[in-house]
Amino acid sequence: MTAHPEPSGGGRPRAEFVSEPLTPVAGTFATAAMASGEPGLPARFRWRGVEHEVAAVLETRRGTGPCRHGGGERYVRRHEYRIRTAGGLEMLVYCDRQPRRGARPRARWWVATVERDAVAPPA
Repeated sequence: MTAHPEPSGGGRPRAEFVSEPLTPVAGTFATAAMASGEPGLPARFRWRGVEHEVAAVLETRRGTGPCRHGGGERYVRRHEYRIRTAGGLEMLVYCDRQPRRGARPRARWWVATVERDAVAPPA
């Protein structure tokens, strides 16, 4: 998927697919989530050389997959968060429960999509 101009009629802009790792800022993880066994969404992270601050979590989802050893169970593989940054970007970021083999770097946190004009930056 690539970035598209805003649809006619003033609808919501489409997301640009990026699929790039992000680097959480140390000490900014949501510890309450971590205490319950989920990854703690970092309050701040670096992406493309710029530090971003999470202003709001708009939606959370879990991606599941089947047992990899032949059992009938399903396991959570990914935690997804649709967020708005303090700078006005709307992003879909996610955490892989098991980092991808062969991925360089072996990142757990990724930016999946970005909507640059989703909302005007705060004044």
